[in-house]
Amino acid sequence: MNIVILGGGRVGSAMAIDLAKDISVTVVDKNQETLDRFSQIQKIDTVQADLANVDDIPGLISNVDLVINAVPGFLGNQTLIKIIETGKDVVDISFLPEDPLELDQLARSNNVTAIVDCGVAPGLSNILVGYASEKQDQVTDVIIYVGGLPVYRQWPYEYKAGFSPIDVIEEYTRPARFVEGGRLVTRPALSDPELIDFPEIGTLEAFNTDGLRTLIDTIKAPNLKEKTLRYPGHIEKMRMLRESGFFSQKPIGIKGANITPLEVTTRLLFPMWQMEENDEDITILQIQVVGIKSGKKEILKFDLLDRFERETKTTSMARTTGYTATVVARLLLEGKFSQKGVVPPEYLGKNETCFQYIRSGLEQRNIFVKEVITEEA
Repeated sequence: MNIVILGGGRVGSAMAIDLAKDISVTVVDKNQETLDRFSQIQKIDTVQADLANVDDIPGLISNVDLVINAVPGFLGNQTLIKIIETGKDVVDISFLPEDPLELDQLARSNNVTAIVDCGVAPGLSNILVGYASEKQDQVTDVIIYVGGLPVYRQWPYEYKAGFSPIDVIEEYTRPARFVEGGRLVTRPALSDPELIDFPEIGTLEAFNTDGLRTLIDTIKAPNLKEKTLRYPGHIEKMRMLRESGFFSQKPIGIKGANITPLEVTTRLLFPMWQMEENDEDITILQIQVVGIKSGKKEILKFDLLDRFERETKTTSMARTTGYTATVVARLLLEGKFSQKGVVPPEYLGKNETCFQYIRSGLEQRNIFVKEVITEEA
């Protein structure tokens, strides 16, 4: 079996090492320094290429069994289209801003299985919600809280990006969609802040982000919402930057040069948000699915608290995002799921065999989701 991973960043690296235990892996990235990290690892080949040149992608993936799309979100859609047009099955974690379900017919016509949004959230969160929805006769409420945070809080932002920092800023600017009272509602990202206490962690703040994605279309519940978690005070700092125009992509003239405020902001922020080799992080995922089963109110609650792996120096965000994708990749390679088209992760959760395979695969990698069921008369 052969897999190509498009994008060799922190998450791409974790995926490559995990898959290379028994699969031949090729990592493609434009940064040679990134690729040099794989030089001592058997069964991992590297190719230096600028994936913004989408016409080069078919040649890079022509002889593989499956592709993992791990490019930044702004490249995600065009890359996914090329992969599908080349006729390759794909697991996508790019968090593309476009609606991936719009590519369903393209995938079907090319006989491709495209598992999209397959990280931790969206991704594992969808799988758990899909699983819960099959256990209840009717789902009434879904609330998802998720966040990746540094263990050690460092002023001024008390934050480190466990994945592409540009995708973090996308979370803070993309309008958040959720379902309230059976109606689709759109509000600004970073809105509706609330403080929540988490055992072992303490108090965190939660705010609206556009993380529900395909769940809006696939889970028929009158109330669905996802919120992102950060240390208290982060929202106000990000809102200040956003409302002051620092995240704007509209060019401005400065001394004869046209640049966007976002370009300047990313140059200043990213070094501060960059995780160093020994920076430890945590990932928190809490999901509550409320519904009716056999005439009674039932609450399914899922809790995940994952930590930096010191032995391999693998961040928790890379583990929870990357290993969800690699377990699903193995699921496809082993022929345990063959539905064609664009497949959101919740469909895997609705399939008991797939769900148990994914849960077992994550537990083998020391990622454990606690499940608690309560009933009310």
